[in-house]
Amino acid sequence: MLFEQQFVVEQESDAWYVRASLADHSLFTVLYDRHAAALYRYAHGRVGADAADDVVSDTFLAAFRRRHRYDADRPDARPWLFGILTKEVSRHRRREQARYRAMARCGVADVVPDPAELAVAGAAAHALRAPLAQALADLSARDRDVLLLIAWGELSYEETAQAIGIPVGTVRSRLNRARRKVSSAFGGHDPTRAVEETM
Repeated sequence: MLFEQQFVVEQESDAWYVRASLADHSLFTVLYDRHAAALYRYAHGRVGADAADDVVSDTFLAAFRRRHRYDADRPDARPWLFGILTKEVSRHRRREQARYRAMARCGVADVVPDPAELAVAGAAAHALRAPLAQALADLSARDRDVLLLIAWGELSYEETAQAIGIPVGTVRSRLNRARRKVSSAFGGHDPTRAVEETM
């Protein structure tokens, strides 16, 4: 009975579906069903509605192609997928930075969100605020990746480290530096702390 329970838990894990998809490609769609919405919300905040679908599609295509290299000891594929997504976002980095600078110039009153904008998570809505948009544009790409994976992607320090392949200590230092800069832009208040990371 205990063995059967462990097997069921394992079978429900992302790792099980990644491994099983090596034999049956259609099983990889379970990962899409589980994680696409979160990846889309994060991508939307990073690259906007026009590019978010493409970035998420490219992420799942890359994940599918690399699934044979997935570490089966990691039951949750979310950090792995966010890591791939972060690399895809880096391809759109110029567009992202230009978007933040344009939003900073427009100001809040000039931005009229479309219906898709209204559906984005609350943290992504903060990107419409001119001071935050400017602060994000002024961060280094590496610091911005860490900050937004934690604030918008809702990853823990450990998941962020796994996602982008850096030590947890580096995550902490980059996050600290990014939050100091964002906080400075807001007179000591940091709107990215709406989602508290768990230690």
